[in-house]
Amino acid sequence: MAKNLVIVESPAKAKTIEKFLGSDYQVESSYGHIADLPSKEIGVDVANGFKPKYEVSSDKKALVTKLKTLSKNADMVWLASDEDREGEAISWHLAEELKLDKNKTKRIVFHEITKSAILKAIENPREIDYNLVNAQQARRVLDRLVGYELSPVLWRKVKGGLSAGRVQSVAVRLIVEREREIQNFKPVASFSVSAEFTTETGKSVKAKLPKNFSTQKEAEDFLQQNIGSSYEVSDIETKPAKKSPAAPFTTSTLQQEAARKLYLPVGITMQLAQRLYEAGLITYMRTDSVNLSKDAMEAAQAEIIKSYGKEFSKPRAFATKSKGAQEAHEAIRPTDMSRHSVNIDRDQSRLYDLIWKRTLASQMSDAELERTNVRIEANNHNEAFVASGEVLLFEGFLKVYLEGNDDDDEEQEGMLPAMKINEKLLNNSITATERYTRPAARYTEAALVKKLEELGIGRPSTYAPTISTIINRNYVEKGNLEGQERNYVQLLLKDGTINRQQLKENTGSDKGKLVPTDIGTIVTDFLVKNFETILDYNFTAKVEQDFDEIAEGNVNWERMMQDFYNQFHPNVTEVEANAERESGERILGTDPKTGRQVSVRLGKFGPMAQIGEAEDNDKLFASLRSDQNIGNVTLEEVLNLFLLPKQLGIYKGEEIEVNNGRFGPYVRFGSQFISLPKGKDPLDVSMEFAQEIINQKLKADAPIATYKGIDVQKGVGRFGPFIKWNGLFINVSKKYNFDNLSAQDVAALIEDKLQKDLDKVIHEWKSEGIVVEKARWGRSVITQGKIKIELGKEVDASKLTLAQVQELIDEKAPAKKATAKKAAPKKTSNSKKK
Repeated sequence: MAKNLVIVESPAKAKTIEKFLGSDYQVESSYGHIADLPSKEIGVDVANGFKPKYEVSSDKKALVTKLKTLSKNADMVWLASDEDREGEAISWHLAEELKLDKNKTKRIVFHEITKSAILKAIENPREIDYNLVNAQQARRVLDRLVGYELSPVLWRKVKGGLSAGRVQSVAVRLIVEREREIQNFKPVASFSVSAEFTTETGKSVKAKLPKNFSTQKEAEDFLQQNIGSSYEVSDIETKPAKKSPAAPFTTSTLQQEAARKLYLPVGITMQLAQRLYEAGLITYMRTDSVNLSKDAMEAAQAEIIKSYGKEFSKPRAFATKSKGAQEAHEAIRPTDMSRHSVNIDRDQSRLYDLIWKRTLASQMSDAELERTNVRIEANNHNEAFVASGEVLLFEGFLKVYLEGNDDDDEEQEGMLPAMKINEKLLNNSITATERYTRPAARYTEAALVKKLEELGIGRPSTYAPTISTIINRNYVEKGNLEGQERNYVQLLLKDGTINRQQLKENTGSDKGKLVPTDIGTIVTDFLVKNFETILDYNFTAKVEQDFDEIAEGNVNWERMMQDFYNQFHPNVTEVEANAERESGERILGTDPKTGRQVSVRLGKFGPMAQIGEAEDNDKLFASLRSDQNIGNVTLEEVLNLFLLPKQLGIYKGEEIEVNNGRFGPYVRFGSQFISLPKGKDPLDVSMEFAQEIINQKLKADAPIATYKGIDVQKGVGRFGPFIKWNGLFINVSKKYNFDNLSAQDVAALIEDKLQKDLDKVIHEWKSEGIVVEKARWGRSVITQGKIKIELGKEVDASKLTLAQVQELIDEKAPAKKATAKKAAPKKTSNSKKK
C-alpha cells in the first residue's frame, strides 16, 4: 500500500501525474464532483442560511467507499484537483465525504501537469481555501434557486417543460435582441466608386473615391464628369507603421480564435483543450489571465532566438483587462516552448499548434510596415481618388502568427507600384456599384462568448456549458438561413461610354450562426417583462462581481444570498399570482374568405396558426413549417398553410396527400410519410413530383437480400451507410462496396453485429427485463424498459448483483402519479402530424 494517496478529478490527469511520482504515491481519480445538490429537489435550506444539502449520487457510492479505504490506509492524502473555484469545491467535498484527518491531508495546486510543477506543488502544499469554496457554493446555490423558482413559473405561464437560468436566460436575451435588430433594420442603398489606372511604366493601380453617392443619378452624373478626363498623381504620403502581437490566450480568446481559424464550436474547443492539459501539453485552460510566468517568458525567448534569430525576440508582459479575473492563473500556453507540434489526434494537434504560435508570437518583435497613400486628381473636377497600400519591411511576429478578425469586409491592402508626383495616369475604367447597409451580424458561438465577457457575465468555465444548454433546450438553434436574392445596379464607365447592369446578390445567409427559436423569443419576452432584474445585464455582471468578492474573502456568501433572495422571491410570488399567460400571439389580419381573425401563437406542439378567436368553438389550426417563425411569418404564408392537406390523387392503389407536419413538409403515400426535399414548398408539389419521390423511396426500401428468412434493406443516415435487418441498424464500413453488397457481405455484417451485441452483455436477468451492458469509454449501462442508468468507469459492473442493480433502478425510477384523463382535442384542418 502506497504511503501517499493523490486524488485528482480525471483519470487522464491521474495517468499523466503517475508518470512523475515514485512508487510511494498512488494516484486516483474522483471523476469530477463526488457530491452535489440532489437532482429531484431544490436541496437548499432557504430558512437556515441557504445551507446546501449535498449528497453522493448513486453511481459514485462505490467510488467513495474505495477512496475512503485508500485514504485510511495512507500516511498522507494529497488533494490535487484544479486550482479554480470548482476544483477547490471538489477537494472540499472529498475532505468532507471521506472524513479526512486534517493532519494527514494537504491541498496542492498547479496550472500545468509537468514533473517540475507537480514536485514544486508537493513542496509547497496549502490548506483548502474556503473563500474559493464559498464562491463556488454561492454560484451553485444562487443558480439552483433561480432555476427552481423560475422554471415552474414558465410551466404555468408559458409552456410545460421549460427552464430558466441566471446566465443562460441572459445569453438568449442577447440573441433575441440581435434578431429583432436585424428584423427591424431598413437597408439604405448608396453607390461606391472605384477606378483602375495604369502608370507610365504600365503597372495597374486600383483606387477608390473616399465618398459614396446617395442616388443612382448622382453616381451617373459623376461618371459623366469623368468622360474625357485626364489624371495625375497629386500627392504621395509614405509613413512608417507597426503591428504588435496579440496577448497569449485566455479561455475566451482561445474559443474565439479556434472558431475563426479552425471552425471549432466552443464546446469542442474546451474538450480538446482539456485533453491537452491532462496530457501535460498545455497549462490550465480555464483562465482570465494573459500573464506569462518568468520561466515561460524566458523559455519563449530562448526558442524564438534559436528558431528565428535574436532580432525576432521582444519579451513583453501583458496586463489582464478583465475586472473579475479569477485567481493567479497564467494564460493558456504550451508547457514546453521547444515542442513546436504534437503528433496526436488531428484536432488536438491543430489546437496545440494554434496555442504554440499565439504564445510564441506574443513574445516576438513588432512587424514593421511602410504605409503609402496616393492621391489621384482629375483635370476637370474636384473629386480625388485615393490608392492605399503597404509594404512589409520586417516580419516580426507575423513570421509565426496573425490574429483573426470577425469582420467579413476587411480587405488586406496590397503593395502599390512605384509612382511619382505629377505622374500622368491612364484611366482604364470607373465603376459605381450600388451597395446596401447591413445590420449587425447574428452571433456566432465565439462572438457570443466575446459579448458575454465584455458584459462581465459568466466566467471561463461557464461559456461552453451555457451555449450547449440554450441549444439543447431549443431556445436557440444553429441557423440554416439560405438568404434571399437582391438586385443591385452597377454602372461602368469604359472607353467613354457608361453601361448599366442589373446584378444579383445573396443577402441574409447566416448558416451556423445563433438564431432564437419561437419558444426562446417568447420565454425571453416573458422573463424581461416580469423579471427585469434577473434579465438585466448589469445585475448579472454585478452578481459575478459579488462571487469575486466572496472568493477574495471580502463578502459573506450567506449574506449575499439573503440580499438577493429578499428581492427575488417576492418577485416570483407576485408573477405567479398576477402575470398573464404568454403565448407570443401575433394577430396578422383577416381571412378574406371568412372575414375571421388570423393569428399565430405557441401551441402545445409548437408554433401554430389559427383562424378564429379564442372564444370561437369552430376555430381552425395549422402548424407553422419548421422554417417559419411567429415573429416574422406573413398573413399570406399563414393562409397558405390552411390549403393543406392537399389531395393529389391515387397511385398504385394508395392515396397521395401532401401536408406540413411537426418535422417539416411531407408526402403521405398510404401509410408511408416521405419528407420533401429542403426548400420545396408543399403547395408546389405536383402529382408527377410526388410519384417521383415515392418511387425513389420504394426503391430505397426494397430488400437487397434476405437473412434467416427476414428481408434486409439498406440506406444512408446521419452516420453514413447502413443495412437494416430485424429492427437492427448496422453500419457498413468502407471495406465493403456499399453499392454492390453480396449475400456473403450481408451475412457477415449481421453476424458480426449480433456477436458484438452478445459480447457487450455483462448480465441479463430476463425475468426482470434487466440488462447490464458495456458502453463507450470503458463505462457500462443498466437498462430496464425505458429506464437507463449509466455507470462510471470506476464501477466494476461484472461484480454487481441483481439486488444491487435493482436498488439503483429503484433510485432512478420516477414516482408513479395518478394522472387525470384529458379531453381529446378537437380535430382541425391540419391535425395530421408527420
